[in-house]
Amino acid sequence: MTSLLGIAASNGIAIAKAYRLVEPDLSFEKKMIENPAAEIERFRQAMAKAKSELETIRDRAKVELGEDKAAIFEAHLLVLNDPELNSPIEDKIQSEKLNAESALKETADMFVAMFEQMDNEYMKERAADIRDVTKRVLSHLLGVQLPNPSMIAEEVVIVAEDLTPSDTAQLNRQFVKGFTTNIGGRTSHSAIMARSLEIPAVVGTKLATNEINNGDLVIVDGLKGEVHINPTQEVIEQYRKVAADYELQKAEWAKLVNEQTISADGQHVELAANIGTPNDLKGVTANGAEGVGLYRTEFLYMGRDQLPTEEEQFEAYKAVLEGMNGKPVVVRTLDIGGDKELPYLELPKEMNPFLGFRAIRLCLEEQNIFRTQLRALLRASNYGNLKIMFPMIATLDEFRSAKSILEDEKQKLLTEGQKVSEKIELGIMVEIPSTAVLADQFAKEVDFFSIGTNDLIQYTMAADRMNQRVSYLYQPYSPSILRLVKMVIDAAHAERKWVGMCGEMAGDETAIPILLGLGLDEFSMSATSILKARSLIRKLNKSEMEKLANEVINMQTTSQVIDAVNNVVSK
Repeated sequence: MTSLLGIAASNGIAIAKAYRLVEPDLSFEKKMIENPAAEIERFRQAMAKAKSELETIRDRAKVELGEDKAAIFEAHLLVLNDPELNSPIEDKIQSEKLNAESALKETADMFVAMFEQMDNEYMKERAADIRDVTKRVLSHLLGVQLPNPSMIAEEVVIVAEDLTPSDTAQLNRQFVKGFTTNIGGRTSHSAIMARSLEIPAVVGTKLATNEINNGDLVIVDGLKGEVHINPTQEVIEQYRKVAADYELQKAEWAKLVNEQTISADGQHVELAANIGTPNDLKGVTANGAEGVGLYRTEFLYMGRDQLPTEEEQFEAYKAVLEGMNGKPVVVRTLDIGGDKELPYLELPKEMNPFLGFRAIRLCLEEQNIFRTQLRALLRASNYGNLKIMFPMIATLDEFRSAKSILEDEKQKLLTEGQKVSEKIELGIMVEIPSTAVLADQFAKEVDFFSIGTNDLIQYTMAADRMNQRVSYLYQPYSPSILRLVKMVIDAAHAERKWVGMCGEMAGDETAIPILLGLGLDEFSMSATSILKARSLIRKLNKSEMEKLANEVINMQTTSQVIDAVNNVVSK
């Protein structure tokens, strides 16, 4: 048995075969062949396999992902069946006596270069289709399996370098029991999505893709941050007991599903859930959330080849608002950039995308995208308790500009005779230090704050949360971070405004006592963390936590803060 250590990113135990979500080696040598007829037949067989595979993927996509996602594979099938592409490949095999791999690549490269030089956007997109189809046919020529998470049909543990948000969005909880990656941390998007999907995850192992082969039996210990490869039967039995004990603990927490979140001395706070799609509402309800504190709308834009329409967005927002039955739903407007890209937007590459053209900065410049989203949100506002917040706000001028566009679209809808709720609260994410420092001025103009600690911490500490070499600086309990949080909460309360937190810190067992003491009104976290957090808060006396909070913000180091919390909570 081999064991790897990583970061416990999502609680639970997973025991299943490994499925490597890793790009295979598709390299080959250019060769001359003696029997062109046999080589053409080999090429045709690879084409037939690719066609069958694409048809299966398309049909499953229609059922599980919708017609729009299935259309991508329909386009690939059209390319695959196009004689304009196939005939030149077979001609090249016949006339030049080239092996099929070389004939395929040379012909495909010629068409890709031709399409990419065209001014027509539609034709440029065909170049990407040709690349994808070529890769699929080449994989069959080489006898190599291309990974496809949406096609998984047995219980597996995903093994990858990292998982993109679109990769994670395709994971089927029925079959994907857990995952492990080489890189990442507790606040990477793959980790956040794992918690949303309620599947165990260990990230940042560094060696997972080197040590784990397809079909290896893997244990993912999302409680301790360990991964065990091909364990003995004895270890498997031990972990089955750990998994059973964890299920019993979850059953105890589940008794609180219909309870309010009230501290030991009778003070109420709100526990809300972070979601990415309407499908996440099942987990929100099952875990007794008192609202949705963060709806990450960017997942509507991912895993597709064009922007979602106003109608598609309206239906998604309406579904969430109706599903929450009047409970508050905080929707974050499009937050693309950093490690979240949309290939079809063709944004320029940046040296430091986390500090670049992203979130509200993109929306204020690409107003057609922003206005479409705002119209959809405003139309959906009649179906529930909608609150809208803008991400990555750095200046008051940005907030005012975004608010002005929202008001403009609202007036247009009213002029068209459409109904819009008059009770929409408008807030901002506080994730940039300049905004936290100026919170007293922002508080005069916004209806609420939601503190996004994932980015606030990395920007304050100047430490990329995806970079393992500086991960030691990603310190949620640093007195500097706690002072900024206090500054924001105090500024909001001075203006009688409420403050939430939607970063991962909100569900952190060490942070919760401090945040309760600082006066945080709403804690928004992965749905799976809610009942555990509720259980903890019910044991805490808020007045005692206020004393703790006042002590720790005057400490010097993170370790001192952790010790102080442990001393108080363990009593």
